[in-house]
Amino acid sequence: MNKVFLLGHTGTDPSIRYVEHRPVASFTLATNEPPRVLADGTRIPERTEWHNVVMTDEHAEFAEKYIRKGTRLMLEGTLRTRIWEDRTAIKRKVTEVYVLSFEVLGRAGGQ
Repeated sequence: MNKVFLLGHTGTDPSIRYVEHRPVASFTLATNEPPRVLADGTRIPERTEWHNVVMTDEHAEFAEKYIRKGTRLMLEGTLRTRIWEDRTAIKRKVTEVYVLSFEVLGRAGGQ
């Protein structure tokens, strides 16, 4: 099963592009793990993880209109890894979360 649930804040405004006349929105999402103390007293600091998020079709259209940097989102999606070669012939690899469903929990700037 390939399923991921994330709750976090957007790190950028969505960038929109069109692939074969279909809108595709891309942005980053930050999730946080709170600080904790292990049984032996070791303190683990808060940790922020950044995720590359991709929305398509009607989700992308919604993102373009309403999602901004700092928006709090809960999303469900699948992980996809893609590999490509950049202009300098270096192979690059990225893992992205392709959104199946999402909910806006708060707007940037408290709107």
